[in-house]
Amino acid sequence: MSETPSKEDELAGSEQPFVQHLMELRDRMVKAIIAIGIAAAILFFFPGPGELYDFLAAPLVAHLPKGATLIATSVISPFMVPLKILLMAAFLLALPFVLWQVWAFVAPGLYSHEKKLVLPLVISSTLLFFIGVAFCYYLVFGQVFAFIQSFAPKSITAAPDIEAYLSFVLSMFLAFGLAFEVPIAVVVLARMGVVSIEKLREFRGYFIVLAFVIAAIVTPPDVVSQLSLAIPMCILYQVGIWAAQVFIKHTKAPEEGSEPASNS
Repeated sequence: MSETPSKEDELAGSEQPFVQHLMELRDRMVKAIIAIGIAAAILFFFPGPGELYDFLAAPLVAHLPKGATLIATSVISPFMVPLKILLMAAFLLALPFVLWQVWAFVAPGLYSHEKKLVLPLVISSTLLFFIGVAFCYYLVFGQVFAFIQSFAPKSITAAPDIEAYLSFVLSMFLAFGLAFEVPIAVVVLARMGVVSIEKLREFRGYFIVLAFVIAAIVTPPDVVSQLSLAIPMCILYQVGIWAAQVFIKHTKAPEEGSEPASNS
């Protein structure tokens, strides 16, 4: 009588010593840091730190009164603020390579169905974050600054500080970048079995209220920016439900006992 052959583990024999894992992690971190350094060097010469800040400040400057500019209230602000933007831009420019190094480190320890789960999430979450930042810069900033300047009294001249503006921009970029990750959060929760697709549909009405509450907290107290954040979140929540249905179907683990048993 023959026994049913056990399915061979696809990761069998791929184990490595702990020290070797640490060495590989070190090497990949060094490569990622070098990539960021190369990106920073390129951006330093073209277009340059000052030009990067000018690009970042363009939506605000376009709506300032004629002749008004941003100001620096600290002695070292004209040096430190463009440098911070340079490093931030370098990290974003090198982010695809950095994420590839992360993926190359963890991929050998994943099963094939787990790779189908992780890699699409890494790529899509990165793209969605960039889309959220671009949406904020190109579509939201112009409307927000025009709305704010329309309330400015004629007796004052607006002259925002460059550090305060950088802090505002980074907080808005982070808010919109994370808001555009809503589909990823929905997919992960559904794929992990925390909530079902049906429960996500039932929660849709509550999420709409939650989206407007979040928008009221993290954005300036103006209707334009709040609507600009809340409405995309509501749309992306529904997109996440649709994506979860497709994602769950294509990333299921192989069922145990699916191998045909041999008869004695």
